[in-house]
Amino acid sequence: MSISYLGIRHHGPGSARSLRDFLETHQPDILLVEGPPEAEALLKLAADPAMKPPVALLTYVQDNPQQAVFHPFAEYSPEWQAILYAQQQGLPFRFIDLPMAHKLAFSDKTEEGNEPSSQEKPIPAEHPIAYLAEAAGYSDAEIWWETTFERRMEADDSFEAVNEAIVALREAFPETRKVDLYREAYMRLAIRKAEKEDFQNIAVICGAWHVPALQQTATQREDKLLLKGLAKVKVDCTWIPWTYSRLTFASGYGAGVASPGWYHHLWKKQQDITESWLSKVARVFRKEGLDISVSHVIEAVRLSEMMASMRNLPHPGLQELNEAIVSVLCFGDEKLLTLIQKELIVSNRIGKVPAEAPAVPLQHDFQKQQKSLRLPAQDEDKAYVLDLRKPNDLERSKLLHRLHLLHIEWGRQEYVSGKGTFKEQWRVRWYPEMMIQLIEMGIWGNTVELAASAYMVDRMKKATALSELSALLEEAIPAELPEVIHQLMDSINEAAAVSGDVLELMKATTPLAQVSRYGSVRQSDLSLLSRIVESMVSRICISLPNACSSLDDEAAEEMFSQLTAVHESIQLLQLEDTQKDWQQTLIQLAEGSQTNALIAGKACRLLHDAQHYSEDEVARKFSLALSVAQEPRFTAAWLEGFLKGSGTILLLDDGLWNILNNWVASLEDEVFVELLPLLRRNFSTFSSIERRKLGEKAKHHGSAGSSAKVEQVIAIDEQRGKQAMQVVAQLLGLK
Repeated sequence: MSISYLGIRHHGPGSARSLRDFLETHQPDILLVEGPPEAEALLKLAADPAMKPPVALLTYVQDNPQQAVFHPFAEYSPEWQAILYAQQQGLPFRFIDLPMAHKLAFSDKTEEGNEPSSQEKPIPAEHPIAYLAEAAGYSDAEIWWETTFERRMEADDSFEAVNEAIVALREAFPETRKVDLYREAYMRLAIRKAEKEDFQNIAVICGAWHVPALQQTATQREDKLLLKGLAKVKVDCTWIPWTYSRLTFASGYGAGVASPGWYHHLWKKQQDITESWLSKVARVFRKEGLDISVSHVIEAVRLSEMMASMRNLPHPGLQELNEAIVSVLCFGDEKLLTLIQKELIVSNRIGKVPAEAPAVPLQHDFQKQQKSLRLPAQDEDKAYVLDLRKPNDLERSKLLHRLHLLHIEWGRQEYVSGKGTFKEQWRVRWYPEMMIQLIEMGIWGNTVELAASAYMVDRMKKATALSELSALLEEAIPAELPEVIHQLMDSINEAAAVSGDVLELMKATTPLAQVSRYGSVRQSDLSLLSRIVESMVSRICISLPNACSSLDDEAAEEMFSQLTAVHESIQLLQLEDTQKDWQQTLIQLAEGSQTNALIAGKACRLLHDAQHYSEDEVARKFSLALSVAQEPRFTAAWLEGFLKGSGTILLLDDGLWNILNNWVASLEDEVFVELLPLLRRNFSTFSSIERRKLGEKAKHHGSAGSSAKVEQVIAIDEQRGKQAMQVVAQLLGLK
């Protein structure tokens, strides 16, 4: 009987090639591989022609799918090649790692919990393997590992060399993490079991770090005692598509590699590696419009080989190739290398799994819609501009909106130019973790529509504010969930009828008004909604004047925001009676003596923009607000309300400019210093162009001399003035 311990790197093409050579040469009669035992029943799907790596085994807790673990495989992963070899040869195959039922039972905060396993240990400097690289004269352990093992094309004794090195490392750095000690004890028990079953040629394939521990002489009793009493949960497994970007260190995957696309190239190409890689690079650059000739490629090949020779390397590695690319193909511009990093070094490759892979009904429905609507899962951003008048585009929109309701952000809606409501723009990108979200949301229904409806009804029942219900309705309308929409409108109607909080009514109005813009392209009956909004705006108009008095600064800021939002919503609704009522409310706010200054200024500006106030009337309001009789802080707040967000009016109206200029000039030094932060905050809301032009205008007016009189803006009624003077004379005893 013989046991071969094959220490591998989890995603190494060199390790995978050496493993295949070993298996074909030694022909073991059973393969024991580090992996989750619960997934053994799924391994037959690996040989299915529809299975295209990268893929991952997903193991999750049945009643808590978010508690899950991925075991990803690329085509060049040694474990994947071992699985394929066993399937092709009809060999017994077992996963021998600690069952995920135990791993997933560990609490996040216990010592046994989410400590890094060997599949999560990177090669970077913190790992002991970095010492081997340093001893070999390398400052980068990743480059050392690639040069030493991943570029090897021939069968050799690399497994013995790796095992010998790891033995020395584990003597210097004993394993103390309980989760790894549990795993290694379980793997030793699995090996002993295979021995007792009379297998004569056993191949054990595991992360190189574990090999010394699996060869040690711990007794079966000691291993069983260590594992006794471990917690356990019920788990399920399935295959899911994976991506090369999720195989990188940068994605947060500890067992990842720096360059999965480059490793794929090393696996596929055993000859002319340098030439074929640089040819790919040239094609990418040409696609981007760069003028790359064959002579450029030849020169880059020669340069990379020269650098490899100078560094005593048998072949150019990725470092040498990148340096040659920058020097020859990028003309010294390192920024262009980021394109190669994305397109080739990492690659946007995404895998596929057979339809027979276990899945909850919600997954099946999603995949069915995905296929029929021609929305492929891709590991790169893809933009879709949907015309909602077209049936297929409308169905795409409904699917993306329903997934959004389930918090599955496969698509992100973006701004689309134009005033029409029949267009939507989405940016779509698939992430493997979204499959977990689909599994988790499967408890709400067997189809995307049913799950979204049930989940929204649950959210509706938990909503405590009118504005929350309005926001839910805004989300539900584009998803076209008729029953949910009907229930939400009934709930909104009931909540609005009893609400006495004008601010809450205002917060609820904005999303309801936004909903109305879908009326021309969605199939929802919004007639009830229009009546609800009209009723809510009427109640706002009645209550708002009183609500805008005696406000502190924080409350005034919030009211200011809601006033602006409600005004825009009413303009969007275009209901004539509602607009008239709102205009009368704004007049009350602008002219009310008790109205907060910030709100009064905003109301005046809105009336000016709507051309309800003439220029003379606005000038009069401006003059009164900035008169010396007003408290400076009142004036500053009123001015902020009037001007906030747009200073164009000061550029166009010299009369208002002069009033403001005189007011500023009249301020005492101490008052000016006190108000300066408020004024700066106000002017900071203007665009940079507006601020520059206002500065030029101030400079121009200032050059005329400070003693120059400002043109009188308001016409004086001499007859009324004489009458007033007579009264003043009597009061002073002059008559």
